[in-house]
Amino acid sequence: MSREVRPVGRDALLVELPDGPAVAALHAELSRRREAGELGAVRELVPGACTLLLDGVAEPARLARLLGGLDVPSLAAAQGPRVTLDVVFDGADLDEVAGLWRLDRRGAVRVLCATEFRVAFCGFAPGFGYLTGLPPHLHVPRRATPRTRVPAGAVALAGPYAGVYPRESPGGWQLLGRVPDPSLLWDVTREPPALLAPGTGIRFREVAG
Repeated sequence: MSREVRPVGRDALLVELPDGPAVAALHAELSRRREAGELGAVRELVPGACTLLLDGVAEPARLARLLGGLDVPSLAAAQGPRVTLDVVFDGADLDEVAGLWRLDRRGAVRVLCATEFRVAFCGFAPGFGYLTGLPPHLHVPRRATPRTRVPAGAVALAGPYAGVYPRESPGGWQLLGRVPDPSLLWDVTREPPALLAPGTGIRFREVAG
């Protein structure tokens, strides 16, 4: 597997990888090794779409050599913490997405609730996790015209990702439903503050509105 490691400043390393699953697998393996004390001092692991940043590294040169030859096992679906999110599937774009999938509304909801999602990385807003897991034939485009207001708790799709908006914001993703209590998604008194932290497995569970 292609894996390029390069220094960023004095105490950080950036690992460039071919795709999201490779990032998730390396993130899981390095998280395990860090907890076991096998990496030395590493302050933070920050996954991206095709990168993994190791920040606050005590011995960058040694760790770069380790990363260059590290054997990383494939990531099992059941690995890592797991969260089930209750969702009311009443989104404005649910029928449109179902049509793109050649399903009716109920069929689309069944697909979404049967999918094993995983938080690949976080961004856009505090607590917003980019969820992977939908097969390529279920990827949908962003809306041609973004909405000026997407409510907190909205569950949405765009391209290969699903996501749940932790707070109200503009957005161009396709809206499928909503989490009844969006305050669960981001809590500064919790560690980590984001419920949907990288590496977390996510399942949707339909509830009545």
